[in-house]
Amino acid sequence: MPVWTDRRVLDLFAIEHPFLLAPMAGSGGSALAIAVARAGGLGSLPCASITADKVREEVAVFRAAVSGPINLNFFAHTAVTPTEAQTRRWLDRLAPYFSEFDVDPAKLPAAGGRAPFDAAMCSLVEELKPEVVSFHFGLPETALLDRVKATGAILLATATTVAEGRWLAERGCDAVIAQGYEAGGHRGNFLTDDMTTQPGTMALVPQMVDALSIPVIAAGGISDGRGMAAALCLGASAVQMGTAFLLSPESTSAAVHRAALRGVRDDNTVVTNVLTGRPARGAINRLIREVGPLSADAPPFPLAAGPLTPLRAATEAMAQGDFQPLWSGQAGALAREVPAEEIGRTIVAQTAAVLRLG
Repeated sequence: MPVWTDRRVLDLFAIEHPFLLAPMAGSGGSALAIAVARAGGLGSLPCASITADKVREEVAVFRAAVSGPINLNFFAHTAVTPTEAQTRRWLDRLAPYFSEFDVDPAKLPAAGGRAPFDAAMCSLVEELKPEVVSFHFGLPETALLDRVKATGAILLATATTVAEGRWLAERGCDAVIAQGYEAGGHRGNFLTDDMTTQPGTMALVPQMVDALSIPVIAAGGISDGRGMAAALCLGASAVQMGTAFLLSPESTSAAVHRAALRGVRDDNTVVTNVLTGRPARGAINRLIREVGPLSADAPPFPLAAGPLTPLRAATEAMAQGDFQPLWSGQAGALAREVPAEEIGRTIVAQTAAVLRLG
């Protein structure tokens, strides 16, 4: 059994090993959270894209299976209404695809699918009393945040720069997730939209550790014990991993996503905004190649995704991920197709061996 030298996150969350499951909308649910909890880490549930009833159901499944803590994750973006010009520009950009796949632009589904944290979800947190609540894209308004804190939940949020880390710490976060540019899925940035200045994990973590007095959790490009050990050596109190678990049987990723993950290398993922309207890292597909990776035509998050829905359906039926988010970090090639609990335990054992922990 490893004897971890920094116990701050272990004691804060009451977990056995210093690793967290990244909450991955569309790819993670109670089964994956349970497996990570059984491996001694912190299980997480992505709640921004599911209903309150589904959150209740998933938490109940988790509570029935394990006694460990649970992290409920929410988005804290500001909902926006696109202008007519923004909407028209995006539809015009997608028009050739609508024609190719016989999609009627007049019958497109309503945009949305990623709701920001609101009073209703705050009431759900008060009802369910999760041990941990985490936020992506900043923090919700003060009144809601105060209600979350009043439940006794440990508060986490994601920072992509030291400035964002300081901002979160000043507003009462108990720990900060330092998300490097290597990370898969949506960037957690909220003070800057400039992707050209985003630091990598190994540059960000030690600077974040030096700047903050609260624990720092490293995220991005960590998919095995070598990466976890490196992050801990740089001062992180724990790591958060997502891509490492995407090929496990407990992951709920679509078949085309899994197929893309099997072909991920160090040089074929990219940060793009054309799939949702917000920068996120994933495997390159047709839409990214032809429209992105970063396009001023994409409307604000999450509005870019709505018009892509029928295109996704048409191409997924042909086992193609041309318009599907294929989220993956830069270390996706290290992901293994084995049970998630085994992945977690193996990474912990590898880390202990590298650090020579007893």
